[in-house]
Amino acid sequence: MASTGSTSSRSIADPIDAVTATTPILLYDGTCGFCANSVQFVLRHEGRRDALRFARLEGPLGDALRARHPELASIDSLIWYEPATAMAPERLLWQSRGVLRVARYLGGVWRLLGSLGMIVPRPLLDAAYAWVARHRKQLAAEACLLPTPAQRRRFIDL
Repeated sequence: MASTGSTSSRSIADPIDAVTATTPILLYDGTCGFCANSVQFVLRHEGRRDALRFARLEGPLGDALRARHPELASIDSLIWYEPATAMAPERLLWQSRGVLRVARYLGGVWRLLGSLGMIVPRPLLDAAYAWVARHRKQLAAEACLLPTPAQRRRFIDL
């Protein structure tokens, strides 16, 4: 796993631009039951927010991001991606920073927990994240990600 979250001001070429527009994307390990359960958790708890889109790390978008950002080569569980806008460069967050960003996206008590998590030293959070990532296949049985028809449109490469 890479050591920390990152941001970049470089624009991204076609495969990504074609599908991202201005909505954030959560990339997840499509072969992991824990990750599938995590995506289902986000879908259940995001309320009416439905701005977030989803993509498998093993899909075309994940491949394009990894090609563009070599620091992502060893990431195999979660990446939060925000495309560049007129006001901000593209943003990539992984490990604990990605999880905290997801929590803040969810809102409510999750937003509070995500914000509080920012005051915990990054090495401690990343160590906890690394432990979960190492054991995620034992923590959750294999699971199929079964979005509803309305949710399915938010998945880039199912």
